[in-house]
Amino acid sequence: MNLLKSYLLPRIAQWVITVFIGITVTFIIPRLIPGDPVERTLSSLGSLQTLDPRAVESLKEALADLYGLNGTQFDQYVNFWKRLFKGDLGPSLSAFPTPVVEIIAKGLPWTVGLLTTSTLISWLLGIALGTLAGYSPKRLWWQMVDKAFISIYPIPHYILALILVMIFSYYFPIFPLVGGASGKPALSWAYISSIFEHSLLPATSLIVLSTAFRFIMAKALTTTVAGSDYVGYAETAGLSKWRIVLFYVIQNTMLPQVTDLGLSLGAVFSGALIIEIVFSYPGIGYSLYMGVFQADFNLILGITIFSIVGIATAAFLVDLSYPLLDPRVRYK
Repeated sequence: MNLLKSYLLPRIAQWVITVFIGITVTFIIPRLIPGDPVERTLSSLGSLQTLDPRAVESLKEALADLYGLNGTQFDQYVNFWKRLFKGDLGPSLSAFPTPVVEIIAKGLPWTVGLLTTSTLISWLLGIALGTLAGYSPKRLWWQMVDKAFISIYPIPHYILALILVMIFSYYFPIFPLVGGASGKPALSWAYISSIFEHSLLPATSLIVLSTAFRFIMAKALTTTVAGSDYVGYAETAGLSKWRIVLFYVIQNTMLPQVTDLGLSLGAVFSGALIIEIVFSYPGIGYSLYMGVFQADFNLILGITIFSIVGIATAAFLVDLSYPLLDPRVRYK
C-alpha cells in the first residue's frame, strides 16, 4: 500500500500530465501554421467551378465540421478532446476520405516491430560488450572495440542509413532498396523472409548507433563499479570472472541504464522515423513525412498524438520496473 501511494500513483499522475500537455501543444502548433486545410482541400478538387456558390459554401461548412474547425479555438479544443476519446482523428487530407486512424493502424505494426527489436538488441548487446570492456580495459581486443564504437557514435542516423543503402542496395544489390515486404501479406516463409530482408538494413542502422551509445555508457559505469570494495572482495574470494561480472557488476549498473533507456526512448523513436524516411519503410514515420510533404493537417496531428502517448507509456512502464531492480524503492 505504501508503494502504491509513494511510487505508483505519482507516476500515473506524471504520465497523465505529460500526455495532456503534449497533446495540447500538438493541438495548438498546427493552428499557428499559415493556410486553411479546408481551402487546400477545395483547391484540390477540379470540379468546383461548375458548382453553385451555395453548394460550395455548404461543402466548406461540411469540411470544416469534418476537420473539427468550426467555432472558436476553445470550442475546437473541447470538440478535439471529445473526438479523441472516441478514437476519431478525422479523415486524412491527402488520402481523403480514409480515416487517419486507419492509416496509423497500417503503419504502426511496422514501426513498433522495427523499434522494439532494434532497441532490445542494441540495449542488451551494448550493456554486455560495454561491461566486459569496462571490466577488462587493458585487453587489446576491447580497446579496439572501444575505439570503433567511439568513432561510430557521432555519426547521424541518416548518414549511416545512406551509407548502408549505397553499399548494400546500390553498389552490391544484396538487400531491397525500399519498402517493408514484397508480395501479398500471408503467414508463409516467403513473406516472412521478405519482411526480414527489407527490415535488415533499417534495423542495422538503428542497432549500430544505439549499441555504440549503450557500450560507452556501460563501460563508464562498469569502470566505476569495478573499483568498488565489494568487487574487490569478490575477486579476493576467488569467484569466477563471469560470476563477478554478472552478479556484482551488471546488477549494480543496471538501474542507471534502465533510467537512461526510459529517458532516451524519444531520441530512439525520432531516429527510427528518420530511418523509415530514408528506406521508405512503411511505418508511421514515413506516413508522417508524406503528411508533412502534402500538408496533411489531420495525419500530422494523429501521428504526433500516437507518438506522444506511445513514448510516454513506454517510459512509464520502464519507470515501473524500478522496484524490481532496486529493493530500496520497494521499502521506502
